[in-house]
Formats: sequence, structure tokens, C-alpha cells
Amino acid sequence: MDMFNAIVQVLDSTIRLSVPLLLACLAGLYSERAGIFDIGLEGKMLVGAFAGAAAASVFHSAYIGLGMAILISVAFALVHGFASITHRGNQIVSGVAINFIAAGSTIMLGQAWFQQGGRTPALASDERFGAIIWPGADALRSVPILGPIYSELISGHSVLVYVAFLAVPFTWWVLFRTRFGLRMRAVGENPAAVDTAGISVAWLRYRALICTGVLTGIAGAYLSMVQNGGFVKDMTAGKGYIALAALIFAKWKPVSAMFACLLFGFLDALSIRLQGTPLPLIGKVPVQLMQALPYILTVILLAGFIGKAIPPRAGGVPYVKER
Repeated sequence: MDMFNAIVQVLDSTIRLSVPLLLACLAGLYSERAGIFDIGLEGKMLVGAFAGAAAASVFHSAYIGLGMAILISVAFALVHGFASITHRGNQIVSGVAINFIAAGSTIMLGQAWFQQGGRTPALASDERFGAIIWPGADALRSVPILGPIYSELISGHSVLVYVAFLAVPFTWWVLFRTRFGLRMRAVGENPAAVDTAGISVAWLRYRALICTGVLTGIAGAYLSMVQNGGFVKDMTAGKGYIALAALIFAKWKPVSAMFACLLFGFLDALSIRLQGTPLPLIGKVPVQLMQALPYILTVILLAGFIGKAIPPRAGGVPYVKER
């Protein structure tokens, strides 16, 4: 039973740790399906985390913080669109620039506004998203097997966790069952054909980037207003890049993206669980190695162990309207 409880705890941590990855991965799916490569997921998550924590701290409301996180992240997504769609700039350079701007501006503004070394004040309980306890969770907690699964894995998460996992079937429905999704996939494969049909390629891509901004804003808000209880310097810690790796691993499909992010989250949870714990035949593994496990997996997957992953054909290519 102790082993079962340990497994449940690791799976519970897996769910919590995979949420920002999943949201960022779905965000990248929208932009890349529309033909816009977005290296700037990391930066948009970071500004979302800062804006959310700062607004929640000032206005004492978690929902105002979430709204501000989404607003600022969408603004950065539109900047990326202005550079890469309107002015047909290099999408990789634009995304990297957004990451640099986000990393520097969040520290500078945090220090200027709060004088805490670039951090925001610790958030009070009403300034964060608390856990939602489902009906009967406390009563079933002592029931073998079913109790821990219901009370730990299903119940006890914040609203943003449920939003992240509900976003998976919603994204699948948008991509494969709506006119907008059909056009968005078409503009990522053959924008000239979409343009010939009288549909604005630029406007479709901007809408895809707005979806990206919304999801990265929620991901950033989760980091600072659920996981951490405040903003700290570089708190995304490469999660945007891991989300991109998960997106490639999933071959730009929403359900596969969820499982890829759960895999990365599981590795992260396992590394936390096993820190300082002697392993059979190996002994005590250095903490640094355990912390590096998710990043090692990222390198291994991108090194070619994911099979052939073909991105949208028009991805990364600025569209020039034919005359």
C-alpha cells in the first residue's frame, strides 16, 4: 500500500508539473499549424507569469492577475506577428528577441516596482488559485485504491489544471471540426491556395497567434499564481523549449502533445522524488543529474529518436501575396 501511495503521489506531481508544458505546447501547436514558428513561447510564458503575479499582488485578485497575464502575453504574441507576418521578418530571430526582452524586462520592472531583487511579493491565498476539492473527496480518502485516486489525482487541483486538460479536446475540435481550424491548417500547408480562395492569410495567422498568447498567458499565470505563489527571476527555466520539443515529439497533434507533456512531467516528478534516494545497484545519484533528467530527455528526443516528424510545409516561410 505504501508503494501504491508513492505511485499516486508521483502521478499527482506529474499532473501538476505537466500543466505549464501542456499549455505552452498547445500554444505552439496553434502558431505552428498556421505556419508561424514560435521560439518565443518561453518569453511569453515569462511575461505572463510576471504580469499575473504583479497584477494579483496589486489588485488582490487572482482573476485580475490571470486576465493581465493573458493580455500581456497576447501583446507579445502580436509583436511577434507584426515582425514575422506584417514585415515578413525571420520568425526564429523574432522569437529569440522576445525571449531576451522578456528575461530582461521582467527583472527590471520587478525591481523598479517592488524592490525585491526582481521578484514580486509573495501572493496571499486570495491572490492565488487554490485547490478545488471535489464532492466526497475527504470522505473517500481512506478507501483503498479508489480513495487516493479520487482525492489525489482527480480532486485537489486548481482550476487552471482542469482548464489545461480540457484545452486538449477543445483544441482537437477546433483544429479538425471547425472552419477556422481547417483554414488554419491549410494556411500552414499552402497559404497561396487559401489566399486564392479569398481568405486573408495574415488575419488567419494573427488569430492563431492570439490563441498562442492566451494559452501562454495561462501557462505563465499557473507558474506564478499556483505553483510558486509569486514571480521569481527566470522561473520558466526552459519550459517553453521543452514544450517545443514535446510538440515535435507529438508531431503537431493535440492528444499526442498531452501524452508527451505528461512524459516530461513524469520525468520531472520522478527526479524530484528520487533526489537523495539511493537506487539499487547504483547508489545515491547526484541531485544535479536528477534535476537534469527532463532536459536530457529533450536532447535525446530531438536527436532523432522520435521518428520522422514533418512540420507544416509553409512553416517559417513569410507569405508574399501574389499579384
